[in-house]
Amino acid sequence: MNIHIIGAPIDMGAGRRGVDMGPSAIRYAGLGERLSQLGFTIIDEGNIIVAQPETTPIDHPHLKYLEPILEAATTLAAVVERTSGPNDLPLILGGDHSIALGSITGAAKAYGSVGVIWIDAHPDFNTDQTTPSGNIHGMPLAALAGFGDTRLVNLGGFSPKVSPANIAIVGARDIDPGERDLLHQANVHVFTMKDIDRLGLSGTITQALEIATTGTKGVHVSFDMDSLDPREAPGVGTPVRGGITYREAHLTMELIADSGKMTSLDIVEVNPILDQENRTANLAVELILSALGKRIF
Repeated sequence: MNIHIIGAPIDMGAGRRGVDMGPSAIRYAGLGERLSQLGFTIIDEGNIIVAQPETTPIDHPHLKYLEPILEAATTLAAVVERTSGPNDLPLILGGDHSIALGSITGAAKAYGSVGVIWIDAHPDFNTDQTTPSGNIHGMPLAALAGFGDTRLVNLGGFSPKVSPANIAIVGARDIDPGERDLLHQANVHVFTMKDIDRLGLSGTITQALEIATTGTKGVHVSFDMDSLDPREAPGVGTPVRGGITYREAHLTMELIADSGKMTSLDIVEVNPILDQENRTANLAVELILSALGKRIF
């Protein structure tokens, strides 16, 4: 299996600077070498070219940095589509969660139909009409499902990229009011931390996999490091108390690996500026290894 490492160093979708350094921090934590030790062929595609906010106007207060984010997403989609296949898996390193606009568009182009497991403290299902901040990293999943500004929704020339019936959000615990209404309207499956407490992590991921694999040709996993409790992952831009634990995060990835259904993977929102001795990036590498089949025994 060829693992294609793709850096997406963008932080214009977020409200805090720093996650643009996430790809470098994750690579520095030994990603390529440790994946090679599992027997994979590693092809580092480098980083996509991203405009910098210092030289880019915000323009739209409810869709901040829209044009450069669309440009980056279009570039990323092409790379993900090119590096997807039976023996090729794209591994996308964020960057803020707006990168999923590109990665999931590329996966949908490559496979025709994909399900999504979105592991995040936030559903990222806002639109320009519901957003309290205007930050696009809170909107990608809605746009991918066909909701929101037409420029986001129609990225890549088609919509939706994923059916709401094939989306499973796992670990949610911070949902905006308008976002909650839209999730109900779209009938998206949301597993909050309450559901994880009630069902257990294993039961939750089993259901999430069933949702994401029914009638699809693969599963894109989008893992936001703020899904973990801040005690486990301090280096994230939008930490929320009460998240999943170290072992629960590994179990999540191990169960996804056991399914054999994952066709592409995002790891996003690592912010080295806020981290402690690259602790969050090191954890990101460990979770990637678990998602790609590393076993305890």
